Amino acid sequence: MAGEQRWPGWVYAEGEEPDYRFSFANERTFLAWIRTALALVAAGVAVDVVDLSLADAAQTAVALVLVGLGLLCTVAAWWRWALAERAMRRRAPLPTFTLGVVLTVVLVLVALGLTAALVTA
Repeated sequence: MAGEQRWPGWVYAEGEEPDYRFSFANERTFLAWIRTALALVAAGVAVDVVDLSLADAAQTAVALVLVGLGLLCTVAAWWRWALAERAMRRRAPLPTFTLGVVLTVVLVLVALGLTAALVTA
């Protein structure tokens, strides 16, 4: 890799190359979070387009929450990939990932709210 510059530099600038299998596993995890983000954006669009017999404001709010979670997952997926790759290069412990808890709580609240709204409608 003499003279080759890899991006992002703050990830690749230190440490040594980890076993490529670990880097590939990290990349697969990144792609899984990207798929989750894509599903959340698609769900947000679907909630906005399909008539759920909810108030327009409530339906739009749910759609925006889902699309916002998709955006958050996309950014967090890249950030998590970068931190994990850098930790592997340093032979340091992998970082914790609290987005899973946040995502779970928000999706449970959205599902409960939609269930309650649809049952009462």
